Amino acid sequence: MELDRLSACIKACHTCATHCEHCAVACLKEDNIQARQECIRLNRQCAELCRIAVSFMAQGSKQMRDICKRCAKLCQRCAEACGKFSEAHCQQCAEACYHCADQCDHMAATV
Repeated sequence: MELDRLSACIKACHTCATHCEHCAVACLKEDNIQARQECIRLNRQCAELCRIAVSFMAQGSKQMRDICKRCAKLCQRCAEACGKFSEAHCQQCAEACYHCADQCDHMAATV
């Protein structure tokens, strides 16, 4: 496994988790919280799974491939949910999630 690829994936996961937490909190302050329930739920789950993925990658766990696959799928779903909203925090979160999904897909394919 290439150290640069591992470092890039860990960084993408950290960035994604940060954006997801920020987006969830910001969405709670928006007018129509009901319309954002799925976005908020996915933000929280995505942030948590990204942190777990970082831990597994840092440990060099044999389960890293499976965790990265799952992380990529959840990041994709979260990006799609956030992308439906026009606010900057949602758009930035979607971008971070798409990037993380891409990095995790690459990591899962190389492990």
